Amino acid sequence: MLHAIRLMLAKGVDVALGRRLPARPALARPTVTLGHASYGAWTFCPEGLTRGGVVYSFGVGEDISWDLAVIEKYGVTVHAFDPTPRSAQFVQRQSLPEKFVFHPYGLADYDGTALFYPPENSEWVSHTLLRRRRTAKNAIEVSVHRLETIMSLLGHDSIDLLKMDIEGAEYGVIEDLLNSSPVAGGAQQLLVEFHHRFPGKGIKDTNGCIEALAKAGLHSFHISESGEDWGFIKKTGR
Repeated sequence: MLHAIRLMLAKGVDVALGRRLPARPALARPTVTLGHASYGAWTFCPEGLTRGGVVYSFGVGEDISWDLAVIEKYGVTVHAFDPTPRSAQFVQRQSLPEKFVFHPYGLADYDGTALFYPPENSEWVSHTLLRRRRTAKNAIEVSVHRLETIMSLLGHDSIDLLKMDIEGAEYGVIEDLLNSSPVAGGAQQLLVEFHHRFPGKGIKDTNGCIEALAKAGLHSFHISESGEDWGFIKKTGR
């Protein structure tokens, strides 16, 4: 018993010092998981998702199973973004509903262009804005925008759900979102895949984002078994 208490206290200290991620979400909310279980699945809270709603999905890759399932189930419009040429080619080959709208540019904490570094395995599709030394010679230049700019371009005042799988760029983007008005683009819900496994990033960076989001009113309601996929939602009075 004493050992268990000491272990629990040690874990609490590790979390406080940024060496370990929280084991449980801050809020209890109903959740739904959609998309291909092996790769493209995301867990989210269905509250507030209704026909006519707006979803932003950053990071398409070659799997839009979640995007299409959300459109079919809730009648929302999904704006999907990915500057990777291979992703754009993949989308062009699909038969898509009108409520799926693709944009061939990426999300960053500034407006302009960026070098996009390919994965080391040529069979993979996910590029990153974080420098990859081994693939630097094959980097491509892509167009990127801040969330505030994208919302202005598309004429949106708020977003019902914002999903980000942007290969390490989420750290800078989240900081930019929290410095924007409205906070986090007015998103009621935020889904993020954190990439603390990437060189130059770590658990402390992810913990910093989690704490900053909580201070801004977006609290965790879902944590994947890997500790990489998180769901955050604006806290209500319940």
